[in-house]
Amino acid sequence: MSVDYYETIGFELPWICYVVSFKGEMVGNAAFKGKPRFGTVEIAYATFPAFRHKGIGTLIANELVRIAIAEDPTISIKARTLPERSFSTRILEKSDFALENVTEDPDDGLVWEWRYVGQKKGQ
Repeated sequence: MSVDYYETIGFELPWICYVVSFKGEMVGNAAFKGKPRFGTVEIAYATFPAFRHKGIGTLIANELVRIAIAEDPTISIKARTLPERSFSTRILEKSDFALENVTEDPDDGLVWEWRYVGQKKGQ
């Protein structure tokens, strides 16, 4: 699926999908949903079922933020979730994202859109 996706949108480091390992085991994946557009990049992440509820999802989200800011400190970072409280929304809250609005996603329908505000908190 990732190969087909990047053939469609292009493959440009560091704005790619990553396999995540933790203590020698593959535990999930992390991705940028393409290179930044108009100064904004979207992140996506998942942990495999056996590794959920251990803080790994938060580590993954934080690492994507770190990569994005290292590449471009002025970038705006967003993420989308289904419009309901979930483990994914909790991960974003713990990673300094704030719910910004509700929008329509062509693949997922109605979603909550989150924006990283961690850079602004320290200013």
